[in-house]
Amino acid sequence: RIGQRLRGIEIDPFAAWMNSVILEASILPLCVEAKRRLPNLITVGDALNVSDMGSFDLVIGNPPYGRTKLSPEMRDTYSRSLYGHANLYGLFTDLALRLATDNGVVAYLTPTSFLGGQYFKSLRELLTAETTVKGIDFISDRNGVFDDVLQETLLTAYKKEKSNQSANISLVMPQGLNSAKVEKIGKVKIPKSGEPWVIPRSTVDAKFIANLAKMPTRLIDLGYAVSTGQLVWNRHKDQLRSMPSKNTLPLIWAESVTSEGFKFSATRRNHVPYIALSAKQPHLVTRHACVVLQRTTAKEQARRLIPALLPQDFLDGYGGAVVENHLNMIYCEGLDIAAVSPKTVCALLSTEAVDRAFRGISGSVAVSAYELNALPLPTVDQICELEQLISTGCPKATIERKVSEFYEEKTK
Repeated sequence: RIGQRLRGIEIDPFAAWMNSVILEASILPLCVEAKRRLPNLITVGDALNVSDMGSFDLVIGNPPYGRTKLSPEMRDTYSRSLYGHANLYGLFTDLALRLATDNGVVAYLTPTSFLGGQYFKSLRELLTAETTVKGIDFISDRNGVFDDVLQETLLTAYKKEKSNQSANISLVMPQGLNSAKVEKIGKVKIPKSGEPWVIPRSTVDAKFIANLAKMPTRLIDLGYAVSTGQLVWNRHKDQLRSMPSKNTLPLIWAESVTSEGFKFSATRRNHVPYIALSAKQPHLVTRHACVVLQRTTAKEQARRLIPALLPQDFLDGYGGAVVENHLNMIYCEGLDIAAVSPKTVCALLSTEAVDRAFRGISGSVAVSAYELNALPLPTVDQICELEQLISTGCPKATIERKVSEFYEEKTK
C-alpha cells in the first residue's frame, strides 16, 4: 500500500537517492516482515515541468524560495497565480493545488511573504477560491531551525474545499531537536479579495489585529501616495560627487533616516553626499516636504516602520534633493489636497500602534509601497485631531497615547 500510495519528486539525483534510503530505513521492520524491498517512489525531475503525476489526498513539502525567470510557456501555464515577478514557492503552491484531490490537503513550509506582498496577490486569490485555509503556524525563531534562511517562515495547511471557516493561527516555538511548544493565538477570517492577510503573530495582538478590519482609512484618504526613491545610484555613478558645486543636490541615502529622525549623512561605503544632475533629470528631484521611510527592516528589530520627515527648510536651502531607492517616499501632490501635513503623517507612522498594525500585514523584510498603502489607519477626523495636538508641541508620549486610543476604540 505504501508503494501504491506514496510518491515524491526531487530535482537533485543525490537528494532523491537519500530520500529513498531514509524512507526505506524508516519502515525497515515492514520490509523485513514482507521479505521485500520498498520500490523506488522518488522521481528525479523538475516538479514544475512534470506532467501526469496523478492526484493525491495530501501534498506536503518545503518548496524552494526565490525569484525566477519563466519561459513564455511556463508563464502561460502558471498565469492564474502570477502577478508580476514569479517566486518559486508560489509556483509550487499553484502546483500543489493542481495535484490535490477534492477535499485533499496541502501542507507547506514557506516564507511569510505571500501573506502581504503585491506579487502574491493572484496567488492569494487562487488559494481562497480553491481552498479553505485550515491553519497557519508561525515559526517563532529561525535560529537553530533553518540554515541560512533570512525570511520569516510559517507552516500552512489548506483543504481543497469551499468553506467560510476561519483559519486557526498558532505560534510554534522550537524547544531543541524534534520538539516544540505550540501556542494557540486564535482564529482569523481570511479575505477572498487578494488583499493582504492581516494575521496576529501573538496572543497579545490577536484582538488588536482582528479589529483592524474595522479601520477603512488608508494613506490615499489623507491625500498621500507612496513610491520608492527615484534614484538607483549604481546607474548614475559618474554623477556622484563628494563636494557640493553648481548643479549638485544632496543625495538622501537610507542611513539619513534613523529612529531619531532625519539627519543628512553619507558615511557608509560607496556613499557620497551629492549628485550632479543634468537638465534632462528634473524627475529625480524632490522639492516638497515628504516622509522618507526605510524600505528594509526585520521582525527582530524594535521597529518595522522607521520614518523621518524630509523637511521643507532643508529642501529650500539646497533647491531640492534626490532620494535613493532604498527609501520609500510618502508624499502629497500639493498641501492643498492633503488632509494633514507630512509632519503629522510622519508622527503617526512613528507610533507603536501603527508599527504593530504593519507587523500584522507584512510578511517579509521589505517595507513595500503596496503594504504601506494597505495599512489600516485611524479616521481622517482622528488624524486631524492628532495634527492639532502636535501643533501644541506636546511630547511624543502624548502622541503615542492618543494614537493607541484611536486603535483601541475599534477593539471595544
